[in-house]
Amino acid sequence: MEISVNDIRKSYRKHHVLNGISFTASAGECIGIAGKNGCGKSTLLSILAGVQRRDSGSFALDGHELFLSHKDLRNNVGYVPQGTPLMEELSAKDNLQLWYTKAEMEKELSEGVLKLLGIDEFLKTTVSKMSGGMKKRLSIGCAMSKKPPVLLLDEPCAALDLECKEKIISYLKDYKSRDGIVVITSHDAMELSICDRMFIMRDGVLVPYTYTGDIEDLVNNL
Repeated sequence: MEISVNDIRKSYRKHHVLNGISFTASAGECIGIAGKNGCGKSTLLSILAGVQRRDSGSFALDGHELFLSHKDLRNNVGYVPQGTPLMEELSAKDNLQLWYTKAEMEKELSEGVLKLLGIDEFLKTTVSKMSGGMKKRLSIGCAMSKKPPVLLLDEPCAALDLECKEKIISYLKDYKSRDGIVVITSHDAMELSICDRMFIMRDGVLVPYTYTGDIEDLVNNL
């Protein structure tokens, strides 16, 4: 399995945000993308998820163009944005029921993704009363309802405590071990540790970067 992102471009009037983004990723691989705030990282992921329109470019899974069908994109790509794509007035269980059948949800809570993320521990909690970590774990759980082979995450561990980060990282490692493809935007050391390849987004393009564990060097190269 392989994804191929080719020549993604996006402009807002005269401001060119993405100037031909291209990369590939194979089964079990995690691609990390770092960059300064406002450089276009979130725009790229939202385009790949079908939330924003691109000006041009393609996104294929095993040679099959995903942008041609919203259904194909939805079934093959899970997306976790920085914000909280949840119904604040509903409980975790009620939010999950918007994405899962009852049987699917019960199975995942007992032995699947929802169990791995620890969502069974706060099923009755209303989203408005959840911690940031609970919301993020629930967001990932909802994004995985179709068991997509590709997962896009926009700084998933930002501002979360260590315990929650470890749960998310543990899940992502498990997802990769099952041949899932992850594309993540991050400056977090724990998240970067699971990346197989990294890029820095600069002037609307991706520049290959070798991450050695030195966050200071990464920041200096942004």
